[in-house]
Amino acid sequence: MKPGIPKGTRDFSPTEVAKRNYIFESIKKVFEIYGYVPIETPVMENLSTLTGKYGEEGEKLLFKILNNGDFLAKANTEALDQKNSTALISSISDRGLRYDLTVPFARYVTMHLNDIHFPFKRYQIQQVWRADRPQRGRYREFYQCDVDVIGSDSLMYEAELVKIFDEVFSDLGLGVTIKVNNRKILYGIAETCGIEESFHDMTSSIDKLDKLGQEGVIDDLVKKGIDLAIAKEILDILKIKSLDDLELRITKSEVGLTGIAELRTFHKYLDLIKTNNKLELDLSLARGLNYYTGCIIEVVSNDVKIGSIGGGGRYDDLTGVFGLKDVSGVGISFGAARIYDVMEELNLFPENIGEKLKVLLIALDDSSHLYAFECLSQLRKAGISADLYPDPVKLNKQMKYANALHVPYTILIGSEEKESGLLGLKDMKSGEQQKMKISDIISTLL
Repeated sequence: MKPGIPKGTRDFSPTEVAKRNYIFESIKKVFEIYGYVPIETPVMENLSTLTGKYGEEGEKLLFKILNNGDFLAKANTEALDQKNSTALISSISDRGLRYDLTVPFARYVTMHLNDIHFPFKRYQIQQVWRADRPQRGRYREFYQCDVDVIGSDSLMYEAELVKIFDEVFSDLGLGVTIKVNNRKILYGIAETCGIEESFHDMTSSIDKLDKLGQEGVIDDLVKKGIDLAIAKEILDILKIKSLDDLELRITKSEVGLTGIAELRTFHKYLDLIKTNNKLELDLSLARGLNYYTGCIIEVVSNDVKIGSIGGGGRYDDLTGVFGLKDVSGVGISFGAARIYDVMEELNLFPENIGEKLKVLLIALDDSSHLYAFECLSQLRKAGISADLYPDPVKLNKQMKYANALHVPYTILIGSEEKESGLLGLKDMKSGEQQKMKISDIISTLL
């Protein structure tokens, strides 16, 4: 049988892992500078934890795990006979792979309430899974790099999180646009148009504006039962570019005006500090997940069209579904897989990022190989990444291996070098070679 892996998943070579870790370390460094601490949660959660949190679209993308053993033993036979998978699932599956890191975080906070202090600032870099249609920049298994603060209503944190986006992408050399909006404003638009009961349908449709275009969104709204004239009015409001103009348009919506006030407070903080990247009000930004209640944020690359490479927002009562009421939180997530793809396309990774081995020892005979193994131990003890070719085979074969690894230095050891203690250190780039004691080689390489 020909081996393979599931669609939407990938193998990563040593160089690719090094590049991915470069992204992770850049993100982690900024998280910790801003006072966030790490946690981890399980790969799988109870399905009851995950369902009902992501909206209709997200719900379809949850990976469910079949119950252990004979999972059909307790199956809903009526649903099984009718081939009704929606009704069947609760009887054959009680766990699922996590869809994101935010809902598990809310569950974590509720369960560990006595161990944390509010406001609680955490970061988390782990894999998530979505049963999506695989395509460029969209995978079924990928890493999210999340940072959240929970237990405070302060809009200072929205400004802080935008600055975290700004700093990380500046450190990575990526030019981005950071888009902001507020879910209360979106509700204000729905209220102004008289379709409050269709709020989630509206946000689900306008969240597809980049994919469908204006006419496509209008058609989608109409399919959901929204009048054509109202659909066009919604799209017209979304073109507004200033909070002042928007305030005049939705002036009768108290919720919408609250959203505008929140964005103005957010700007009072953010405008006090310098940002390197463009910040933009985008009223079409909806962040389709139902748990968002306030400011929402999304980041796109200025140079590569790949969709959002980061996003997040305020969620006022996500822990409420787990019994912990009235605890507000706000967080953002970096899409590491898409960031990787953008950096690869723009050639932004450091040139020698995957070259960790500093020196390869090459022995010419059995006796020299034993002596080289002793020298190898000294190099490693000094903190130098070193290795020894496993057999004293022909020199050409060993040098070919060194070149394949792109190792910057080799140490040549034969009977003469063993007797004199003067080893041949070769700079593989320049070709320069000199005889040195192992202690001097260590000082040179350090």
